[in-house]
Amino acid sequence: MKRELDAKRVVDPFKSRFWKVINPNRENHMGKPVGYKLISGHTTYPLAKPESTIGRRAGFMYQHLWVTKNENNERYPAGDYPFQHPGGAGLPQWTQANRDIENTDVVLWHVFGTNHIPRAEDWPVMPVERTGFHLKPSGFFARSPAIDVAPSVKPCH
Repeated sequence: MKRELDAKRVVDPFKSRFWKVINPNRENHMGKPVGYKLISGHTTYPLAKPESTIGRRAGFMYQHLWVTKNENNERYPAGDYPFQHPGGAGLPQWTQANRDIENTDVVLWHVFGTNHIPRAEDWPVMPVERTGFHLKPSGFFARSPAIDVAPSVKPCH
């Protein structure tokens, strides 16, 4: 992905999609670029239609991944003051510039969430609903960092 519009992506659970962000200027011991893998956890697609009030004001929610050039004034994915804005601000507006994101400081925006459908166990208090993601180093180490763990002194059986 070289430009912002190319970097708007949706999770594809049929392909176990993940994204890898690399630094082409830093190589590991095998001559490959170091990076991080963004592995999405529980994601969902919004139930709100894009033309709805929330769909216009939170247009970022229709993509699971956005990558933008790092700009100090771009802080909130829905833009500043989304409740007073008719919509279109934030990530949808910023990425229209289609800035170059190759070999520069970027911001990786990952949109994740859950649609909670209540169960009988959720009444009167919902116990838990989990969501999240993993950000894993990829190609940083020559071997597993856990290899230097001290051996156990006593057998466990």
